Amino acid sequence: MKFEENNIYHIYNRGNNRQPIFFDDENYLFFLKKLKKELTPYCKVLAYCLMPNHFHLMIWVGEIDTRLTAQRSSNSSDVFGVETRPTALSGRTGTEVLSRKIGTVLSSYTQAINKQQKRTGSLFQQKTKAKCLTQSGENYPAICFHYIHQNPLRAKLVTKMEDWEYSSFKDYAALRKGTLPEIAFCKEIIEIPISSEEFFQESYAIISEDVMNQLY
Repeated sequence: MKFEENNIYHIYNRGNNRQPIFFDDENYLFFLKKLKKELTPYCKVLAYCLMPNHFHLMIWVGEIDTRLTAQRSSNSSDVFGVETRPTALSGRTGTEVLSRKIGTVLSSYTQAINKQQKRTGSLFQQKTKAKCLTQSGENYPAICFHYIHQNPLRAKLVTKMEDWEYSSFKDYAALRKGTLPEIAFCKEIIEIPISSEEFFQESYAIISEDVMNQLY
């Protein structure tokens, strides 16, 4: 993955061989906590959706303070004993560190799931993809925002997007006060309807297959 500052990206990956990556509620919550801890110092999470066998993120990559890389690269370990070594991040630019941090989220999550499920090997597909939306077209950030939230509906996991617990839709619909999505900032840079009625109407609007293909 390569990132450029002052751009919006759609990041996605799925289970290896399309296998499940989330097995219970705690898995979803653990993954969200990892995203907040590892990514938010280096980008703003605008939208997200975690699905049983894949995930979607939309992030804003602004100017990254490279001093953060030194502060956060000291030896540490998470609750599963996964170490972060300073040599892995030293000498890298802010955008390079962001790419490595996404890898850290997936590798540490894989280790946790492998331990929980008593399995071995890769959990995710080898390469996580990042599509730059701000260089794709004028409306693609807004389209991707709604596309991400529509995933559980299209997969028929729910009949209403607001019933899916593991996306940022409930936060934007003012049904929950989540701390991961940067709601105010997102509304500044993406045209999202202010009124609840217009927001729901636009959120449920059908996105054509041709347009969806441009988000990958």
